[in-house]
Amino acid sequence: MTDRPTYVKAPEGLAPGTGYSHVVWGTGRFVAVSGQCAFDERREVVGVGDPLAQSRRVFENIRRALAAAGATFDDIVKLTYFVTDIDHLAQVRTARDEVLDPERLPASSAVQVSALILPELLVEIEAYALLPEEGPRGG
Repeated sequence: MTDRPTYVKAPEGLAPGTGYSHVVWGTGRFVAVSGQCAFDERREVVGVGDPLAQSRRVFENIRRALAAAGATFDDIVKLTYFVTDIDHLAQVRTARDEVLDPERLPASSAVQVSALILPELLVEIEAYALLPEEGPRGG
């Protein structure tokens, strides 16, 4: 038995998803990362008007939050994307593909919203991760 989650891109009877797994399961310590936006450490918006720059900052913020729990991108089992324009999803996917292993794509949902916490923000992403029971790994 592995201590890593199992990723199934296309269960029987379902068409394969583009850039996600339909189902992910495992056992271990659950980690929830709140929705992250393109804020820097001074809470200033990074990449105003640029969904790719914002997405890259969001994934950097997720990386930092995961590290605080002893987790990495390899531990993510679910991502939820909130975008103010569904056309931004292509740039979100580009940033995602820069940090995630294509063989370990998490379950995912994408939602277009009318607004985020500030009008300059275009993208927010929340993450769920699963760590082995023995505790955090070095991040």
